[in-house]
Amino acid sequence: MNRIDLEGRHAVVTGGAKGIGLAIVRRMIESGARVSVWDIDTARLDAELSPLGDDVRGDAVDVTDPDAIEAGITRAAEAFGNIDIFVNNAGAVGTLGKVWEQPVENWQRMLTLNLTGTFLCCRAVAPHMMANGYGRIVNIASNASKMGTPNNAPYAAAKAGVVSLTKTLAKEVAGTGVIVNAIAPGGANTELFDNLSDEYREQIASAMPLGRLVEPDEVAAIACWAASEDCSFTTGAVFDISGGRADY
Repeated sequence: MNRIDLEGRHAVVTGGAKGIGLAIVRRMIESGARVSVWDIDTARLDAELSPLGDDVRGDAVDVTDPDAIEAGITRAAEAFGNIDIFVNNAGAVGTLGKVWEQPVENWQRMLTLNLTGTFLCCRAVAPHMMANGYGRIVNIASNASKMGTPNNAPYAAAKAGVVSLTKTLAKEVAGTGVIVNAIAPGGANTELFDNLSDEYREQIASAMPLGRLVEPDEVAAIACWAASEDCSFTTGAVFDISGGRADY
């Protein structure tokens, strides 16, 4: 593993108890960062973080609750100091079905969790970073945000919103020392995909020219670079990691 230098940095990773989020947490710790991990699955949070040492802490923060986010930021700063890095990873895929088959409740849930949650976290943490003159915000979008995904319009639309939010915020904080980028993975080899049908899983994997799902550690590698000082002149970008599926 190539080691990105995150020495002395404090990162917050949402949805960090499993999957891509947990891979990012582990790689950031290995790269020298202290990490505050937010997840509402407290049992999983405790189980996964306990072996990782003193440079990581867990906190049950609901990213759809503005008051919980503000309190979480306060606790994180009290524990590990200024927040230098914020990774918006918390999300879900939701109910599969054609647009006309989608429950309205699923549409609303996907927008609330995947898009509004990211907005609320960015809204809360950006002023802290600007005041400190430094920050890296990394938003986990999806290849679905660019290509669309049949049978999953609510998720794709929410992630497209994350891309637009990323580009807008990057322009708004330009020149303050805060850099904002997004990552757009293809289907990832996580527990989330284990819960989907074999047919749907194969549909996603076969759509990528490399012929497989992306591994969480591969996404974590890009996330750690985007969270580092080396990412100094790229902002408002969307880093594709879809095995060649997306050509833009």
